[in-house]
Amino acid sequence: MENYVHGYEQYEAQRLSDQADILTELLHLETRYQSGELVLEAGCGVGAQTIHLAKNSPAANFVSIDQSEDSLQLAKKNIKQMQLSNVTFQQANIFDLPFMDNSFDHVFLCFVLEHLNNPLKAINNLKRILKPGGTITIIEGDHESFYCHPRSEAASKVVHCLVEVQAAMGGNALIGRELYPLLNNTKFAHVNVIPRMVYVDDSKPEWVNGFSKNTFIAMVEGIKDHALEQKLISESLWQKGIYDLYNATKPGGTFCYTFFKGVGVKPQIK
Repeated sequence: MENYVHGYEQYEAQRLSDQADILTELLHLETRYQSGELVLEAGCGVGAQTIHLAKNSPAANFVSIDQSEDSLQLAKKNIKQMQLSNVTFQQANIFDLPFMDNSFDHVFLCFVLEHLNNPLKAINNLKRILKPGGTITIIEGDHESFYCHPRSEAASKVVHCLVEVQAAMGGNALIGRELYPLLNNTKFAHVNVIPRMVYVDDSKPEWVNGFSKNTFIAMVEGIKDHALEQKLISESLWQKGIYDLYNATKPGGTFCYTFFKGVGVKPQIK
């Protein structure tokens, strides 16, 4: 993705892995594919989600694509380390898919549409290569669904900077709430969108570290330079907001965020 707001540095690859690991049960629990089915994972990045997809459906076959060759190399390395043999990788652009019509049983994409300037076109492209009766599964977040305790206006403004930075780069950090109309507008059948809420308090230390700190706050911290360059916030208010986000990870603090998982079926040809 040319406008990937978080960049491609090593710390971002680690953040993606931490995010996938902590969220795997919440997001992937019922995502299972049958023996011999061919699944396209669009926008696989460094393979953080690929690992969990392949492990959950060991008898299915995955083709995972990304436009970044550097990300694909990391994904291949990660899959090899996990000793998974049911994934092949290919460099490809979601807007110019090098596959025949009706060639995949299922399509899966996670945290991809938020970075695209034309998600409707992307979904239509994916629908073309999907067999009639096949499913598309899309997982996205919505950054304005975040709130924390202690309540902090500075923290909210820092998080909103991520929304504005992503919008300036042609993306949409609020796309989770749009999955239902997107899938309806692209004529998928049996559309079902389910919110998946993350709630974190100090009784869940693995979530405090894995989600609150290593996923969410790390994601926000990664756009500091963009936010300051675009004069979206002062440096002092930024520092206050980040401090308050970390304060919500301490004993007595809470975090809340909502992901959205949408599934649709490509109608049978009449």
